[in-house]
Amino acid sequence: MDYYSNEISHLVEELSSLPGIGPKSAARLTFHLIRQPKEDVKRLADALIEAREHVQYCKKCYTVTDRELCPICRNEGRNHRVVMVVENPRDLAAYEKTGKFEGVYHVLGGAISPMLGIGPEDIRLKELVQRLEDEVDEVIVATNPSLEGETTALYISKLIKPIGIKVTRIASGVPVGGDIENIDEVTLLKALEGRVEI
Repeated sequence: MDYYSNEISHLVEELSSLPGIGPKSAARLTFHLIRQPKEDVKRLADALIEAREHVQYCKKCYTVTDRELCPICRNEGRNHRVVMVVENPRDLAAYEKTGKFEGVYHVLGGAISPMLGIGPEDIRLKELVQRLEDEVDEVIVATNPSLEGETTALYISKLIKPIGIKVTRIASGVPVGGDIENIDEVTLLKALEGRVEI
């Protein structure tokens, strides 16, 4: 049974399709939005449309950006000889919040998961190997400490070691089964500092 008008029900339905937003949160957001001045709602709508139209993947590391290269890849002050491999842009952001990593990143866009039908060819491993044709001294594997993350880390190690590049894995301290994006900066920094060769 519909409690609201079609427009309100439709907005609740659309908002509840977002990750982490259930029907109750979607209804709260809907009523918040309809109480706002039209200019504020229009600014939000315009920001969503502009982001969708202009945001793309960085041509080098594959994080999201609104330019050909992200600010990290464009930064000549970064150590481009050390590449940290992460699963998604949120993991990259988590490491950047530590303010201590001076290298660059490579975003895989996922992890190997045979259960979900995601194989090595479904993530950006080929692009990673192509990046290693430039001068790279170390690849730090910072995938999540889950079954999929560990599988991906081992695969990367076997893929890169024959090339002769040092491959390290972030240290424990990051809980098994945890998501990097949800871990505090101090724990992430300790994991980075205590990385081990794999």
